[in-house]
Amino acid sequence: MNPVLGQPLKRILQVVGICAVLAALALPEAHAAQRKKVVVKKQSQTTSVVAKRKVRVTLTAKRKSVVRVAAVPARPSYGQIAGLHSTQDALDLKSSVALVIDQDTREVLFSKNDSAVLPIASLTKLMTGVLISEAKLPMDEMIAITQDDVDTEKGSSSRLRVGTILSRGELLHLALMSSENRAAHALGRTYPGGLSAFVSLMNAKAKMLGMKDTRYVEPTGLSSHNQSSAQDLATLVSTAYNDPTLRELSTSPGYQVEVGNRTLQYNNTNRLVKNPAWDIGLQKTGYISEAGQCLVMQAKIAGRKLIMVFLDSAGKLSRIGDAERVRRWVESNPVTSSPAIKQVSG
Repeated sequence: MNPVLGQPLKRILQVVGICAVLAALALPEAHAAQRKKVVVKKQSQTTSVVAKRKVRVTLTAKRKSVVRVAAVPARPSYGQIAGLHSTQDALDLKSSVALVIDQDTREVLFSKNDSAVLPIASLTKLMTGVLISEAKLPMDEMIAITQDDVDTEKGSSSRLRVGTILSRGELLHLALMSSENRAAHALGRTYPGGLSAFVSLMNAKAKMLGMKDTRYVEPTGLSSHNQSSAQDLATLVSTAYNDPTLRELSTSPGYQVEVGNRTLQYNNTNRLVKNPAWDIGLQKTGYISEAGQCLVMQAKIAGRKLIMVFLDSAGKLSRIGDAERVRRWVESNPVTSSPAIKQVSG
């Protein structure tokens, strides 16, 4: 070999040899890295599967931990406890107490346990309305709902939040039409002399009207200690009917109030005011568990002005059904009433 050509060739062979050695060394590392990726991927998949299994186990555990609570039976009313629900009547009313009288002649058309003294729930608000209206207090005076107006006895809800400001007239409207408890309480609380003076006046008014079976302890009806009889309540309805304001507000189908940037829609708790078959001059509904479903009304039926009282009715719509039964009965007997129906009393 030519010495001149042999030297460069030797260098080229050395470089090729070094590259071959480096390639041989790098190849196992590449394979190792690839194997590592595969292992990591498999581990990740395994971890994911395990995690899913854990989630399934957790969900299963949660499903198994659901506790089923037995339904709590409704608290019996005072009338039910007294056995008044067993009283039978010719109209098959669901109310254990009922009274229907002619407003003009005071003739009793129908009576059932009409002297029984029971809780009257929100029928209480009718007396609240009578006193607020008679006091001639400014109806445009603004009144704020306070924490004192929040129901702590029954825990009832209200859309009138603490701090809400409405006029006395608006509060009276809501109390009579939609039975708003905070509205009624605020009316009594802001009466001259305060709440205690107002409650005393409620009892004094009842005594003046001859309502001997009636007692009030607060202006909303949430307390079961507010009690009366059907006979006394008929007297109260007759008195309240003489006030045009109470007639208008209690029979209003619906009413809106502006509270801040909100408009609150309220509806009448008595669906019969929207029924064209009825001519209702004044009404009030009520309910607490101790009182059952209650309803008082002045209505014109078959040409007669009647006062109707239904207390301790069982079932949400039962008081409405009882009123409908009485209306149909009066329409089928427009002049005289049945002595057999009048004799049921307690």
